[in-house]
Amino acid sequence: MNRNQWIADAARLQAEDRAFALVTVLRAQAPTSAKAGDKALVTADGQIHGWIGGGCAQPAVVKTVRQALASGQPQSIRIAPTDETAERTLGDVLEFGMACHSGGTLELFIDPVLPAPQLVVFGDSPVARALTGLAPRIGLQTVLVAEGAQAGDFPDAARVIGSDSADSVVQALLDGGLVVVATQGRRDLQALRAALALKPPTLWFVASERKANVLRQSLISAGEDPAQVAAIVAPAGEPIGAQTPEEIALAVLATVVAARRGRPARAAATPEAAKPAPKFKLDLPPMEMGSCCGGGAAKHAEAESVSEAAPPVVATKSCCGGS
Repeated sequence: MNRNQWIADAARLQAEDRAFALVTVLRAQAPTSAKAGDKALVTADGQIHGWIGGGCAQPAVVKTVRQALASGQPQSIRIAPTDETAERTLGDVLEFGMACHSGGTLELFIDPVLPAPQLVVFGDSPVARALTGLAPRIGLQTVLVAEGAQAGDFPDAARVIGSDSADSVVQALLDGGLVVVATQGRRDLQALRAALALKPPTLWFVASERKANVLRQSLISAGEDPAQVAAIVAPAGEPIGAQTPEEIALAVLATVVAARRGRPARAAATPEAAKPAPKFKLDLPPMEMGSCCGGGAAKHAEAESVSEAAPPVVATKSCCGGS
């Protein structure tokens, strides 16, 4: 048996976007057929590629692999002989009793390897292009959906779908996963309908709250589920003052990462931009201001601002043409 065959098997499974766990024998106490350092790749359906011991150890390994793939967390296990099958946790090690007659003890480390999460981006806009470029750099594989889109125009996208009709998108994608609509005024409603058809857990829409509300009403009038429509998050992204397409994409991806890591999403109905800024008064010393046209002087004793900082001074021309 080629002890390094697992490397080629891992490459094949990754190319197929299949989840698996790399199982390594840490310690083996005789009599066991496995030796320290033996490795195998185990998939969720119980396929074992490699060698980690005989049939007595395999049920416990497959069970733990399924749990690790579901949680995404590695796990150490010990399989030891006992009179009856039992399972207990000892610190950070999960121990299985083994009633097989062969005896011997195995300690194994199970490391889950999951496919890159999928980010579906709708739109052929500057922000959509920035998203497909930045997302792979944080471990996301992107699927770009836009009417008439060509694969050559989105070199960083893992896949390009050239139709934004709901039927085409649902047939091409089994599930939505993480979905961002960044159409920016071009086929907004069509993209939102297709995105909702994927039934994603969260749908981000790159638009102002005012525009999003108008489109929400249109979607509901067209028969979309009001609860799903109300869950559309807009504006999308963390409030970092983004202005350029790349900055907006960065802000959106920050929210996507937070959702992946279990942080609660910012509520769609109460975006940061909609919160009123506190008022404060700015006291200025009295000033004499004479007009160049001969008008009388005016005193300024107090000014109010509705923003968190005083507005910048802007040079303007006077009525006589001076600066």
